[in-house]
Amino acid sequence: MALARIVMTLSAGLLLANGPASAEPAPAPVDYADPASWLCRPDLATDACRQSDQDATIVRADGATRIERFRTDPRAPVDCFYVYPTVSLDSGGNARIAATRQEIRVVNQQFARFGSVCRPFAPLYRQVTLTALRAGLAGHPVPIDRALPYADVKSAWDYYLAHFNHGRGIVLIGHSQGSLVLAELARNEIDGKPVQHRILSIILAGYRLQIPVGKDVGGDFKSIPLCRARGQTGCAINFASFRESDPPPPDAKIFAASAGPGLEAACVNPAALGGGSGALHAYLASDERGMVVDSLPPGPWTDPPKTISTPFVAVPGMLSAECRNDGRHNYLAVAIHPAPGGRRTGSLTGDVVIGGKRQPDWGLHVVDLNLTIGNLIDVVRAQGRAYLARAR
Repeated sequence: MALARIVMTLSAGLLLANGPASAEPAPAPVDYADPASWLCRPDLATDACRQSDQDATIVRADGATRIERFRTDPRAPVDCFYVYPTVSLDSGGNARIAATRQEIRVVNQQFARFGSVCRPFAPLYRQVTLTALRAGLAGHPVPIDRALPYADVKSAWDYYLAHFNHGRGIVLIGHSQGSLVLAELARNEIDGKPVQHRILSIILAGYRLQIPVGKDVGGDFKSIPLCRARGQTGCAINFASFRESDPPPPDAKIFAASAGPGLEAACVNPAALGGGSGALHAYLASDERGMVVDSLPPGPWTDPPKTISTPFVAVPGMLSAECRNDGRHNYLAVAIHPAPGGRRTGSLTGDVVIGGKRQPDWGLHVVDLNLTIGNLIDVVRAQGRAYLARAR
C-alpha cells in the first residue's frame, strides 16, 4: 500500500477504511461513569492532567535560562474537552480502554497545560491504533472496528453534558485522529443544535477542515465559522504545520488546498487569528522523555548544551507562523529565527519519522499543538472572558 495513501488516510480520517472490518460481535459500550474510562476529569484523584508536570525552562536567544512554574486554575470558568491523536501501541486494530504510557504522555504534551484556563476533560476511547497503521504500511492490514472511535467519544460527550457541564462554556480540542472524531461530533451533535451556543471554539489541529473558497463559514460546518478575531466565540480553529523551509511536497494530498468542488482546506493561525504572521508561544518537550510517537529527539537547546531539568522548554522569539496557500496546499508555515551568536541552537524536531525516514507529507505533525499551545491558551482565555461577559 502506498505510503502517501496511508498518511493521507490517518490524518484526513479515511484510515478507518484501510483495514478490514472486524468480524467480531459489536463490543459493549464504554461506561463513562467509571473513573477508569477517563484520562482527565476534575473530580478524579487519578486525574492525569492534574498530576502532569508542566514546568518549563525559558531559553532566551543569548542562551540564558530560567524556570517558569505552571499553575492550574481550580476555579476556571469554562471547560475543555480533548480527544487525543493516534498513539496506542495495543496489539489489535482498536485500542483498549486503558491509560498506558502513550496516552498519558500525549495528554502531558498536548492538553494538561490548558488547565490554566479551563477544567480539563479527556476520555479514553477505542481508537484505531498505531499498530493498525504500521500493519497497513507493511501490507498486512489488521481488522478494525470503524465505528468504535466515534461511538466512544460521543458516549463520553453525552456523559459529560449530562453530569458535568451545567451550562458552562466549552472548548473542544483534538489532534489528528482526535480532530477527525471531534469534527464528526461537531457536525452531528453541535452544528445547528441548542448546545452550539455554549461552544467557545473547536480546535482541530493536524486535520483538513473543508470550507468554501474565500469564505469563513460553510463546507464541513454549516453554521460554525472560522475564528478570525480575539474574543470571538462559537468558532473553529484548524491548521496543519510545516516548516517554512520545507513546505508540503507538490503531490502531498493530506492537507491539499483543493478539498472538493468550490471548497478549500481551512487554515487559522493561532498566533494571528485575523491573518498574517505571528510569534508562536510554543512549549516543546525538553528531551526524548516527552516523545509520544516516532520522531527525532528534541534538543540540545543551547551551545554549549545546558542541563534542562523541566519537562518543557519555551523559546521566546525563535518561532513565528503564518497561513500559506500555494495553490496545492493550505498550511501553517513555521519559521525559525536564528539567535545571534548561536547560543540558543534553534533546534526544532517534530517531523514524522517512519522506519528511520522523515515523511515530508506530514510536516511538523507531531508538534502541531506544542508549537501553538501558548497562543491557543491565550485565545481560550479571551474567549472565556467574552463568553462570561455575554452571559452576564
